[in-house]
Amino acid sequence: MLKRVIAGVERVLGHHAPGRNLAVFPDDTFLVSYPKSGNTWARFLIANLVRPNEKIDFSNVNRMIPGPEVTRNRELMRTPRPRIIKSHQYFDPRYPRVIYIVRDPRDVVVSQYHFQRKRNVVADQYPLSEYVGRFVAGQTSFYGSWGEHVASWLATRHGRPGFLLLRYEDMVEDTARELTKIASFLGVSATPETIAHAVERSSADRMRTLEKSQAQLFTSTKNTRQDIPFVRAAKAGGWRSALPEDLALQLDHAWGHLIQWLGYEPVLANGSKIAEDQHASFFVGPRS
Repeated sequence: MLKRVIAGVERVLGHHAPGRNLAVFPDDTFLVSYPKSGNTWARFLIANLVRPNEKIDFSNVNRMIPGPEVTRNRELMRTPRPRIIKSHQYFDPRYPRVIYIVRDPRDVVVSQYHFQRKRNVVADQYPLSEYVGRFVAGQTSFYGSWGEHVASWLATRHGRPGFLLLRYEDMVEDTARELTKIASFLGVSATPETIAHAVERSSADRMRTLEKSQAQLFTSTKNTRQDIPFVRAAKAGGWRSALPEDLALQLDHAWGHLIQWLGYEPVLANGSKIAEDQHASFFVGPRS
């Protein structure tokens, strides 16, 4: 009873993190992704783009681009508009403008496995084979499975105004090119020099250096294991050496249609047949 009273008072005072119940304004832009798909890196890139004269680090990136799961409602309501808000939510029809980042699910599951080791959610000896099965079933995240999350946004918003689809792999390959797309979507005037400066200040090496001294200042790394880094390889395709073929095939069989449509290579040559058999009719035309 006391806990309910305390929670009610916190809501009245705006001390709660609103999560999916946040108030949405018509000029909001949401930076959305399934967890472990590059959202924190994208926040650094965007914050360094729109605030080139400020030092962006783990101590203030939550304030620059807040997230309703960790930021108090009172602070969200005080954030200067137009707001850019980080979100891991599945489809929400209220989001007026969305930058959606997608990442190969075979890399996502590896990254999520190590992140949950870092947070002591799973033990070091927890079998990766069991984790992959739970990942496919949507049991490792509050936001459902990777396939459910991605499909919820692509089926409803792809090809419509106010929606920008980015692949993490393309961001790794040519960060400046993809950040230029973001700048255009946000209506931010940016020179090649401005873009290059934001890319350099958001590099994986710089973020790793910041993490070493600021781990206790960032919600995702505070009170977590420091022997496992938050910013790991920061590359694409690491699943090829990290996932046994039979585990990677589980993801292909579950989401072959999405994997192929997004331009990711199937595990085996017959992966295209898997994708063809599972093809979702609501995806019409190329992804970009």
